[in-house]
Amino acid sequence: MTDLPAPAPAPAARPWYVSALLAAASVVLVLGGAWVFARLRSPFPFYGTAYTPPPAAQTFSGTDQNGQPWTFRPGGTGRTTALFFGFTHCPNICPLTLAYLEKAREALPPQERDRFDIVLVSVDPARDTPARLKEYVEFFGKATGVQVPESALSQVARNYGVAYQKADVKSPTNYQINHTTATYLIDASGRLRVLWDYTQLTQVDRVVRDLRHVLENSPS
Repeated sequence: MTDLPAPAPAPAARPWYVSALLAAASVVLVLGGAWVFARLRSPFPFYGTAYTPPPAAQTFSGTDQNGQPWTFRPGGTGRTTALFFGFTHCPNICPLTLAYLEKAREALPPQERDRFDIVLVSVDPARDTPARLKEYVEFFGKATGVQVPESALSQVARNYGVAYQKADVKSPTNYQINHTTATYLIDASGRLRVLWDYTQLTQVDRVVRDLRHVLENSPS
C-alpha cells in the first residue's frame, strides 16, 4: 500500500474584522466612483434632479390670469422660471407647490428675485378660467397662472414629460385630476436645469441653493 502525502495545512482563517474592513473598502470605492461620475456629469451637487446635459425647454402659448395672451419663450427674456402643471381644485399638491416656491422666491436676494418667475399651467382649462386662476395664484404670491386650451395642452404637457388624467369623476364639473407633481427649473438661456418633486420643496434652503446656482450659471 502506497503512503499518501500528508494533506497541506489549511490556511489560517482571516480574522472577521479584516473581512469587514475589506468589504467596507469595496463599498467606499463603489460609492466613491458613483459620486465622481455624478459630479462629472453635474459638478454642482443639486438638491433636485439635474438634467445632464440640459435640454432646451419648449415654447407654448395661452392666456394669463389677467385674460391677456401669454407666451412662454424660454431664453427669450433672460429670466429663470419655475414651471409646474396643476389646477386650482387641487386639494394639496398644488397649494403646497405654490406656497413653497413663493417662500423660495422671497428668500432670494432682491436682485435675483427680480429675475425669477413662477408659472402654473392649468391641466384643468375647463374650470380654470383666467379669473379663477388670478384669485388662486395671487393668494399665494406673485406667480403667473396660465390657461392653455385643451386642444394644445396635451402637446405642451408631453413636451415637458407631464401626464394628467381626470379621476373620481362625479359629474362634468365635479372631479379631480391626477397629474405629474414635478416643478421644472428653466434657466435664463432657456435650458431645463433641475426637476424637483413637490415633496422636496419643503426644504426651502436647499431649493434656494439650487435656484441661486442656476440664476448665476446659465450655459450659453
